[in-house]
Amino acid sequence: MRRLPPAALALALTTATLACGGREEIADAAHAGSAVVFTEAAWQPTREADIPADSMGASITRGLYLLRFTPESLPAYATSNLRCTSCHQDDGLDPKAAPLTGSHARFPKYMSRSGTVIALADRVNYCFTRSLAGNAIPVGSREMTDILAYLAFISKDVPIGTRIAGHDGLISMPDTLVGDIARGEALYTAKTCVTCHGVDGAGNGPIPALWGAKSYSVGASMARLERAASFIMHNMPQTAPGSLTPQEAFDLSAYINSHPRPDSPGKENDWPMGGAPADVPYATKGHAAFNPPPLLPRANPRGAAVPNPPVIGRGAQ
Repeated sequence: MRRLPPAALALALTTATLACGGREEIADAAHAGSAVVFTEAAWQPTREADIPADSMGASITRGLYLLRFTPESLPAYATSNLRCTSCHQDDGLDPKAAPLTGSHARFPKYMSRSGTVIALADRVNYCFTRSLAGNAIPVGSREMTDILAYLAFISKDVPIGTRIAGHDGLISMPDTLVGDIARGEALYTAKTCVTCHGVDGAGNGPIPALWGAKSYSVGASMARLERAASFIMHNMPQTAPGSLTPQEAFDLSAYINSHPRPDSPGKENDWPMGGAPADVPYATKGHAAFNPPPLLPRANPRGAAVPNPPVIGRGAQ
């Protein structure tokens, strides 16, 4: 029996493998080695109109609608009256409102608040348990998979590890400003915040509660003076976003965050290596609580906590 030369044998095996693999594998092989050049200035996130009409598109669409209609779709997990798009506005695409674009390319990553490397699903659950004051979604669930599918979709073509300028969290604010609660209370009425969010801060329908049992927890980023001030200054009031001064935003943030809000179980374990930001409103390692608000108990403390990824194998205890 005649033996093929090594080069011919390799070619035959490759051809057979591609034939068995089908069109997707052939396409992948055809593009292997071709570099995709990422130009940040020219990059634009995909939108709902770009979602494909196939099974993947159905998953992406479900993920998008879970972000838009979170408490209606997942009442056992999103127990406040906030929805993902309350903060991540324009379906997570607005660069001034905690954008989600490119997030799929930044995980897994180290998070100083948890003191460990976390996956994107864990970060989603931090939003559910802290920002939505709800409960963690099972990581392997259909719902989590659909949310991750949408985040991957709006991160299309962003190289792994890339931080897109203006698409990574809220815009930083001056750390020299101090909020005044009394001035913030006056501004709350004068700047029409009360029109949408109510005198009691309870919101109205899809308009989120700013404090009380249906608002974000003390462990949410919005419970920090500077983070809330950034969101307020760049996005509020929605009839005239950007019309507030930085000082007005800080005053409103101080007033809003002085009110009662849900507790965040396990918050004392945040920043286990130290280094908590100065305006974190609860005590952590080496950090005293900054202007802590009254706290309201959680109905399901166990479901409201996201444990760090477990260690398995030889290193497990």
